[in-house]
Amino acid sequence: MIGYARVSTSGQSLDAQLEQLKAHGCDRVFRETISGARSDRPELKKALAVLSDDDVLIVTRLDRLARSTRDLLDIVHTVEIKGAKLNSLAEAWADTTTPTGKLILTVLGGLAEFERSLISERTSEGRERARKAGKHLGPPFKLTPYQRNMVLKMRSEGQDNAEIARVFGVSRSTISRIK
Repeated sequence: MIGYARVSTSGQSLDAQLEQLKAHGCDRVFRETISGARSDRPELKKALAVLSDDDVLIVTRLDRLARSTRDLLDIVHTVEIKGAKLNSLAEAWADTTTPTGKLILTVLGGLAEFERSLISERTSEGRERARKAGKHLGPPFKLTPYQRNMVLKMRSEGQDNAEIARVFGVSRSTISRIK
């Protein structure tokens, strides 16, 4: 049994989590004082790295482990790849050592995947509507429409892109993209 305890600030104490994890038989506990919103949590990475077949990663509550459903599912996937299980002491449904816990996390994974596909679909539709409405997607143009017309005129008069770029104070690639 491997424990993971986390608090967000140095003003908070890990003591209660450590007591609960020790009481549940964790012989090794990774501890960290870092915001859960950060994806680079070194002690969590170490805890996941040491997991092997039949290990159980135990946390007191899921919010100590993951900052979102997507983050939780990614961590559960990493745990499963290692042949280990996950158990949250406060959320009995988040216990992959039981068939019910596996089922619930599988359903959550399916819902998260469904949500991602809906977001992707809506984003694509929005982009298409914007294109049809004549909106420019991406970063703003570096040159005004008048300047872009001047670039085309200068190019037709025989000036090369490097010369034109120097005149307008932009990169040669900016000028070369103007059609």
